[in-house]
Amino acid sequence: MTSDHPVPVPRPKPFRFGVQVSSAPSAAGWRAVARKAEDLGYATLTVADHLDDQFATTPALMAAADATTTLRLGALVYANDYHHPVVLAKEAATLDLLSDGRLELGLGAGWLLTDYQQAGIPLDPPGDRIERMAEAVRVVKGLLADEPCTVEGRWYRVTGLDGRPKPVQRPHPPLLIGGGGRHILSVAAREADIVGLNINLWHGAIDETAGPSATAEATVRKLRWLHHAAPERFDDLELQVRVHIATITDDPVGLAEILGPAFGLDAEHALHSPHALAGTVEGIAETCRERRERFGISYVGIGVEAMEEMAPVVELLAGT
Repeated sequence: MTSDHPVPVPRPKPFRFGVQVSSAPSAAGWRAVARKAEDLGYATLTVADHLDDQFATTPALMAAADATTTLRLGALVYANDYHHPVVLAKEAATLDLLSDGRLELGLGAGWLLTDYQQAGIPLDPPGDRIERMAEAVRVVKGLLADEPCTVEGRWYRVTGLDGRPKPVQRPHPPLLIGGGGRHILSVAAREADIVGLNINLWHGAIDETAGPSATAEATVRKLRWLHHAAPERFDDLELQVRVHIATITDDPVGLAEILGPAFGLDAEHALHSPHALAGTVEGIAETCRERRERFGISYVGIGVEAMEEMAPVVELLAGT
């Protein structure tokens, strides 16, 4: 498809903001950051799923749910290779039930090279990991549904298992799948409710190799892949992006010149990347509006280190 074709954009959705936080110094500190996110107007608190210095994802989400009343909780994202889908489905349903229906279930194929190396988990080729995750989605959706689940697949065999408990959100909590390559995004287009337009993590780390897949032009390609894979459900997809640089500044160009090279980007491409937000409060708000119009991105995730700094942007845009 050539660049002169119109860029497909899903139907616009209201803005939502999520904060990614994966550890705290204490139980009290964890509860405090969850409450702060809720008080500042963030829609979702998300936890990563890695084997390094962070909390275990499921109990951390449950503790955050207990500390709050309206904040939604999400894994960004469970790595399929670390969780059997039968067990994950039970954990997800329990989390959704005990949080009164506030779970957003993020699932990915696994990517962080050090996790696999240090834990001795075999790192299969990307295509196998993605297809295994797609098969896991069948299992999880089947177990969260009303009828017993049977899946006879390449990696999983489930026979007449009735997943219990059942989640509050029906037919299942919103499913988020993200990625930066065509294969994973095609699965997301067909299966997910929320699609994360991610950088391509083929290298197994977030570094200067990420740059080519973090640009505005790369994001347009991802939209085309999504639309091609599932045109009939494209309009209903909620598009999410994880912003890795988020700061209020009067000199966004200077900041981009300093930080862009870490992602393999020059200042111009860094400033226009959907994975960066830098400028005044009003300037960032306008950038978010422009990106929603151009790319359909309405769900913006930032790191906890920027949570309070970005709160005025959240106040301006959330729900609009």
